Amino acid sequence: MEIERLDIDEWGEAVPDSGIELFHQPEALEVLADHVDGDLELYGGFKGQQAIGLLPVVTDSKLVGTTVTSPPPSMNVPRLGPVVMPTSPKQCKIESVNSKFTEAVLETIDTGGSLSLFRMVCNSQYLDPRPYVWAEYDLTTQFTYRLDLADATTDETMAGFSSSLRREIRSARELDVNVSVEGLDGARAIYEATRERYAEQDRSFPIEWSYVRDLVAALGDRARPYVARGPDGSFLGGITALYSPDAAYFWQGGTRSTYEGVSINSLVHWQIIADIVADDALSSVTGYDLMGANTERLCRYKSKFGADLVPYYVVESDGIGMDLAKATYSTLKR
Repeated sequence: MEIERLDIDEWGEAVPDSGIELFHQPEALEVLADHVDGDLELYGGFKGQQAIGLLPVVTDSKLVGTTVTSPPPSMNVPRLGPVVMPTSPKQCKIESVNSKFTEAVLETIDTGGSLSLFRMVCNSQYLDPRPYVWAEYDLTTQFTYRLDLADATTDETMAGFSSSLRREIRSARELDVNVSVEGLDGARAIYEATRERYAEQDRSFPIEWSYVRDLVAALGDRARPYVARGPDGSFLGGITALYSPDAAYFWQGGTRSTYEGVSINSLVHWQIIADIVADDALSSVTGYDLMGANTERLCRYKSKFGADLVPYYVVESDGIGMDLAKATYSTLKR
């Protein structure tokens, strides 16, 4: 297997049309490269002219050492990691391609130095991280909530919600509240509401508006800022949803908001879900990724949607010497 560094156009030609995260898309990666600290490096594993493995990483070298991350911290990228595309459906071939690509790409990016930190949050469709364990990296499992909307109707979807969530959505729909997709102005309102909520909680919010703006603009119809407004046009709340070929993602917003005692969040989530089911422009989208499954205080609400609990894997450097680097990474991520 040959490992090659790719430019963004070559990446766009190699990346598959499905089975990828939203930030595997070249438009999103290009924006990430413009705003991230460090260098975006795109690697492809090839058998002849056939791409059979892809991995985007961000390398950031400083005096204290080098970090190689996929995704980078502090950029609100939920998952990234490898995409493996075996040419045969046979399990032995799938495992062989995965193992060979893992070995070759790790050797190419050279993550084994004593002052190097390698951390990768894999996409939820990457099911076999064992080659990284065999290469002596640590492995942990995390989770997301994924609502399956393939071949669903709105009635069938609503029936899967908890009774309290159904009541909440029905009550919200009776209010004089309008939820619609807005452009950059809506994305800005959602961003500012999110930033203010973080400040109220004494939490840092490292995302810059310029990054959000450029990402929403670059994704076009695959970025939809859903904004709820009251009868006077006032901003009540909203969620910016981003789309991969297969799924919608709750990306930014969703700050707690009520109007006449009713939750606005649930109404906005419902509008996103209803559009996925009914909008022909989203016909390839078969799921809604609600996030939040790793935060205990959020699980009680998110589980009301009846979504599946889906695991994904985190791979990172092992060893005592990595403790400080990992602590620094965690601080940056927060």
